[in-house]
Amino acid sequence: MRITFWGAAETVTGSRFLVETRGKRVLVDCGLFQGIKRLRSLNWDPFPVAPASIDAVVLTHAHIDHTGYLPALVRDGFQGSVWCTDGTEALARILLLDSAHLHEEDARYANRHHSSRHHPALPLFTTEDAERALTHLRVAPFAKAFNPVPELTASFSPVGHILGAASVRVDDGTTAVAFTGDVGRPEDPLMLAPEPLPAADFVVTESTYGNRFHPRVDAAEELTSVITRTVGRGGSVLIPVFAVGRAQMMLHLLAQLRAAGRIPSVPTFLNSPMAINATELFTRFSGEHKLSDAECAAMFDAVEFVRTAEESKALTARRGPTIVLAASGMLTGGRVLHHLMALAPDPRNTILITGFQAAGTRGESLLMGARSVKVFGTYVPIRAEVARMESLSAHADADELVEWLGRTAVPSQGAAVVHGEASAADALRRRLHDELGWSARVPVLGDAIDLS
Repeated sequence: MRITFWGAAETVTGSRFLVETRGKRVLVDCGLFQGIKRLRSLNWDPFPVAPASIDAVVLTHAHIDHTGYLPALVRDGFQGSVWCTDGTEALARILLLDSAHLHEEDARYANRHHSSRHHPALPLFTTEDAERALTHLRVAPFAKAFNPVPELTASFSPVGHILGAASVRVDDGTTAVAFTGDVGRPEDPLMLAPEPLPAADFVVTESTYGNRFHPRVDAAEELTSVITRTVGRGGSVLIPVFAVGRAQMMLHLLAQLRAAGRIPSVPTFLNSPMAINATELFTRFSGEHKLSDAECAAMFDAVEFVRTAEESKALTARRGPTIVLAASGMLTGGRVLHHLMALAPDPRNTILITGFQAAGTRGESLLMGARSVKVFGTYVPIRAEVARMESLSAHADADELVEWLGRTAVPSQGAAVVHGEASAADALRRRLHDELGWSARVPVLGDAIDLS
């Protein structure tokens, strides 16, 4: 068996791992690169192997950095099945269509405002491409073996993180490899704890927080403080959210705080059709999270869903204190950028960062103290307060990852540490060696490992 790392190598995004065995090719995850321009440009390059030569795709979960290249892969010749859990299939139908819409909208905006050096600006892929990709989805349940190709047996195990998220174990009869995907937290307020990683000869593990630790603080208290002081000075709170996971966590927290009378009563909006649709799935997949039916219903109370572009424009022009949740979580695109342009120049407002920010994203720039960020070809001054909540991450931190990985048998052929910035990946590599006795390495883009 041979594994080639065509993404998520010394970076957090673009998960793409090619497994080759017995003359077959199976791609584990098929994500988009995000962050710095050098990485984003990789999305426009031809896939490193001919898409038609790939026999199947297996997805760990639905986030765009794990699924977002599928429309391009299918457009360029992939004809096989895309295997995933039921929750991932439901979310992918939302995320991929929304991603295509955003690519098309960004291209239209750039052409109208001449804000791109490309003439004309084109989308990375279209809605038609995304719809075609969705016809390739095939569902396999957790903990039940399936065959993405006859020569390979695979299975999914729950890892928390978001609805449908799974580790993937593949076995060709000689060698077994376990891919962790993105691993959730053992005490997450929303999602169930990850189940132990199945034993394997080789492990491919994420390392998003491989050198960091989540603060043990009261998230409700943090959020109360931000909202109270912002509204107290007549400002609005803008919360960039990941449409799947973070949006629902914030809605749940806001519902709890409102019920307890701990935050001012101000108009609250969720401006992301994708997040709205994803929120509705929490009722359907009640067995994968901790919320009761009543708590799911409460997420919808006192929150106005903004669905249309016209409603979004009206909200952007609104004056007076509000709380606005909008995607994307790293401010890489979407409706949140229009709110950023409207709210960032006013010192009364607050931009609340609640999740991981990859290198080169606007979110990272804000956390680094940028005085302006470029949006649609124009520099927007940042005079609003920039606040951060680190306690709401859906990723296990360094200690949680090591503890979780330590519950599986030592992989006889070692491990590869991926899906983390270079420093985070190397920090986790050292801990796996020093504390668990694993042989681990950090692959670079294009590295290949032959397993006996």
